[in-house]
Amino acid sequence: MQKIPEEIYSRIDNNIYNLEGARWWQPDFSLNLIRTLFNPFRVGYAKKIIEQIIKADQAKTRVLEVGCGGGILTEEIAKMGFITTGIDPSDPSLNTAVEHSKENNLKIKYEKGTGENLPFPANSFDVVLCCDVLEHVNDLPKVISEISRVLKNGGVLIYDTFNRTTFSKLSAIKILQEWKRWAIMPPDLHVWEMFIKPDEMRSLLKENKLVWKEHRGLKPSISYPKMLYYLHKRAIGELTYEEFGKKFLMVESNSTQIMYMGYAVKYE
Repeated sequence: MQKIPEEIYSRIDNNIYNLEGARWWQPDFSLNLIRTLFNPFRVGYAKKIIEQIIKADQAKTRVLEVGCGGGILTEEIAKMGFITTGIDPSDPSLNTAVEHSKENNLKIKYEKGTGENLPFPANSFDVVLCCDVLEHVNDLPKVISEISRVLKNGGVLIYDTFNRTTFSKLSAIKILQEWKRWAIMPPDLHVWEMFIKPDEMRSLLKENKLVWKEHRGLKPSISYPKMLYYLHKRAIGELTYEEFGKKFLMVESNSTQIMYMGYAVKYE
């Protein structure tokens, strides 16, 4: 897999993280759905994998989140007792993350930077988390290379992303972003051509000394017709984002047709 062509990358609206960076923790905001819908599965999965692979004491385990945004997932990692660092290119998002961590007395180190150029020495971290990020970056091979570089030997990369299938185009692009009957996410938040097939991900991992271990799919905890019903209620303003986020969760699935989460271990 190569770097994303500029004519495709120019279509994605990553500027939302600058324009709306102060709103990450506001309950009635679209990106706060990451906390209510996705974090329960992500946090549980990350905790399970870290405990399986990393045998060191939590207080000595260094974890980096690449693309931390406003710190919604980063804070959950810090609460587990890990030495936690978050990095993101958006100043407004980072400012929000820093202030919120202070308000909650969490010791998290935040730095500005991109996945393509991580400002850390080689072999710095036991774990790297990269969730809802890989489908946003300009140079995916470079990001995976940089993550491998900063991981210690035996360290683990935990990630999730969207699969590039007809089903993901229908759900993540058409329903969530384009079709007004159901759309609740900002336009151009995702670009389908930037989604990543599992075999492409496995190849990139292999090229960068990362041994792929598994992929698990994600799905809503309710039926798709019921989810469409709630999406429509949110789209027409009969549900707030906060109310919508309480209707269901994303849970583990055997199907990776829309989204998948997985991990790989670095071996020199």
